[in-house]
Amino acid sequence: MPNWSASMQQTFEYYLVDPISWKDKKILDKVKSCTINWDSEAETLGSATIDVTDVTDECYIRVYLVTIQNGLRERFPLGTFLVQTPSSSFDGKSHSSSMDAYTPLIELKENNPPLGYSMLRGGNIMERAYQIVRDNARAPVVKTMHSKTLYNDFVANTEDTWISFTNDLIANVKYKLGLDEMCRILFVPEQDTASLQPVWTYDDSNSSILHPEVSVNRDLYGIPNVVEVIYSTGTEYYYGKAVNDDPNSPISTVNRGRTITHRVPNPGLPGNPTAKHVQEYAEQVLREMSCLEYTISYTHGYCPVRLGDCIRLNYVRAGLVDVKAKVVYQSIKCQPGCPVTEKAVFTKKLWR
Repeated sequence: MPNWSASMQQTFEYYLVDPISWKDKKILDKVKSCTINWDSEAETLGSATIDVTDVTDECYIRVYLVTIQNGLRERFPLGTFLVQTPSSSFDGKSHSSSMDAYTPLIELKENNPPLGYSMLRGGNIMERAYQIVRDNARAPVVKTMHSKTLYNDFVANTEDTWISFTNDLIANVKYKLGLDEMCRILFVPEQDTASLQPVWTYDDSNSSILHPEVSVNRDLYGIPNVVEVIYSTGTEYYYGKAVNDDPNSPISTVNRGRTITHRVPNPGLPGNPTAKHVQEYAEQVLREMSCLEYTISYTHGYCPVRLGDCIRLNYVRAGLVDVKAKVVYQSIKCQPGCPVTEKAVFTKKLWR
């Protein structure tokens, strides 16, 4: 592993990938440029744009960053993408194509479960999710073991794709779909930033890879100070209400001088909930929603930080000291210096 804070030579390599073995098959020497975007809000978690000087049919391409430092040559995968050729041109000498590229999760988005598809009560959630992804995508799938089973039958909606059905299914055990650096498909546990350990610290020392421009955004709009939960069946009706009237909270009914209500009708509570369970659920929802999210945007030279990783910011001149944040977006430009534009978020609790 090179010292990412020291000088090095950097180049990029592109390979055709065998979708069955997921191994490199053939190097591509006609790539002009490439930009990779990772986005935790995108259903497929990212995309890429690859410009080539020769027409390429639909295929998987893997991108590597190649470093040379102190005579040691190393390769680091930046992602594997399914490319298509939406446009091409010819200048009299050569073809030029700009290709949209997608993560392997696109294959889970292209087809729908059969009408009425369901997973029956008592089925193991993670085992079934693994089978679904393995059967509907060609990329390798890393299996995750979990003992939890379904309380009720889990039925696909008519508009579901395999990716939406799988994400909804594994949300029952607080997991989500993810990708590693080779774009193998993972099942990633949902974790708050406070429970994570930073994999990298960005600072403003002399050897820093952080560029000087940093922006911080926050927004109090829409954070409620009252949560109502209504649970009803054919024979039962329960109502729970949680109120933030803490004078020490900046979003409380006391300090805002008004109520902002969030209502949860018919929550999917497991088993046979009681009035106490519904009230506790209302308080839990209010706690979870009473957080102010900060988004930090910055640029740095490449280092092995991935989407979903926790980073620490010690940018003293910008007033960011010992801030832990989770990476939610990256744009990697495959050009000299390999600049990475990144967004990370962290939250502050405003109630309890």
